[in-house]
Amino acid sequence: MSTEPTEPAQPAQPARPTEPTEPTDKNRAAAAAILPLVGGPDNITAVAHCMTRLRISLRDRALVQDEALKSLPAVLGVVEDDTYQIVLGPGAVARITPEFEALVEEGRSAAPPTATPVTAGELAAQGAALKEAQKARNATPFKLMLRRIANIFVPLIPALIGCGIIAGLNGLLMNLGLLPSVVPALAAIASGFMSLIAVFVGHNTAKEFGGTPILGGAVAAIIVFPGVAKITVLGTELRPGQGGVLGALAAALLAVYVEKRCRRLVPEALDVLVTPTLTILISGLVTLFGLMFLAGEASAAIGTFADGLLSIGGAFAGLVLGGLFLPLVMLGLHQALIPIHTTLIEQAGHTVLLPILAMAGAGQVGAALAVHCRLPRNGSLRATIRSALPAGFLGIGEPLIYGVSLPLGRPFVTACVGGAAGGAFVGLFNQLGMAFGSTAIGPSGWALFPLLNGGSGLGVTVAIYAGGLLTGYLVGFAATYFFGFTGRMLTDLNTDPNPAAPDPVTGPSKEAALEPGGCR
Repeated sequence: MSTEPTEPAQPAQPARPTEPTEPTDKNRAAAAAILPLVGGPDNITAVAHCMTRLRISLRDRALVQDEALKSLPAVLGVVEDDTYQIVLGPGAVARITPEFEALVEEGRSAAPPTATPVTAGELAAQGAALKEAQKARNATPFKLMLRRIANIFVPLIPALIGCGIIAGLNGLLMNLGLLPSVVPALAAIASGFMSLIAVFVGHNTAKEFGGTPILGGAVAAIIVFPGVAKITVLGTELRPGQGGVLGALAAALLAVYVEKRCRRLVPEALDVLVTPTLTILISGLVTLFGLMFLAGEASAAIGTFADGLLSIGGAFAGLVLGGLFLPLVMLGLHQALIPIHTTLIEQAGHTVLLPILAMAGAGQVGAALAVHCRLPRNGSLRATIRSALPAGFLGIGEPLIYGVSLPLGRPFVTACVGGAAGGAFVGLFNQLGMAFGSTAIGPSGWALFPLLNGGSGLGVTVAIYAGGLLTGYLVGFAATYFFGFTGRMLTDLNTDPNPAAPDPVTGPSKEAALEPGGCR
């Protein structure tokens, strides 16, 4: 958030969003509409966003007006987790968030000096019971740990995507025999980050768990140092990179623990010299003579299990993975897969699991298309689907999940059936020896095509993945069309609750999707 001082004439600016007819003010208008419904500037402690959601940390959850918020044209849904998350969709969230942050800052600077303490004190008491109940439901130790692990790896995804696409381009040029002088340069660009990913993991781990980030990175750097090849543990020479990201994660966690102990025990006058030295020395020795070996065995076991799961389980394994991924996302448990994906990419250059899990998004798209066909009179819901489908084809399913299938209930289940069918299709070809994977994590759907890599050639790999997507679309559509609605649901939903709804891009009414009567 910006810390620049506000100009004297600017406090009047928050009134601008009340004029949404100006195209240039559309994002600011959306931000201004959201702000009072989440308790105003003084109720917000932090603002962030991901690919589709505006994430807000709140002082008092009781101040949020959920139903009014869901009815806003720009809002596709809301999700409660460790933060309050407002689903705005891809593209829109990146434009609305800066405007929202600016309005929060302006609102704080324009407020009377006594307003914040009085409001916070009174409202904190009103919302205390609700906040504690919400924490008890969502902030379980296991889920909190998964979120923290995800916070370590998610910042690495842009580099993984960029390097993965460059690696794919390099492989294509090499196979075609084109630009031989450029191939080594592209190989270096694509591989540089992966060769040092352990350092970034160590840095982020220490930062996430309250240690000094550079010390976490320094300890993790030991793992990738070429000189470790001269060290023998249990009669076996260590290999540079042994243990990979799992070893880096463990080493940095140990470094955080040692550092915190030193901070408590070492006199302040000696802290600047003794604490960093002991942190790196103790953690480094334990890493070299224990963690690297153990993490190396764990990483090898993950790779063996993933390969065996698909080569032996094949279609059945793909069916289970593709069918259960959407529920895992809803529960937040998919975050546990991020270190596994990263480990597989580090070992083999790609993760064989991601193309199968991506089939869940295909089932979601097929289900949404069936809803569109089954409810021809519900213009508002159909407009929501049309506006969210482009993102769905690119693997961003949240607008369809929270705006369409999940509120309706049965279409969410049939979407999972489509994902299971697509996963079984891809899993079958893995079992037949045509295994492939993704060189990065993050993208899905059509966006995954540039990241595909397999031993059967680019054409075969692309054809199998495209076949899986098509299977997911068709089965998700058929399952939803024939089994996604009861007679009562069709009667209740096949009318337009708001025939005067605005343009689908600028903001359809979503009451049909988010408040479908008794059809949840």
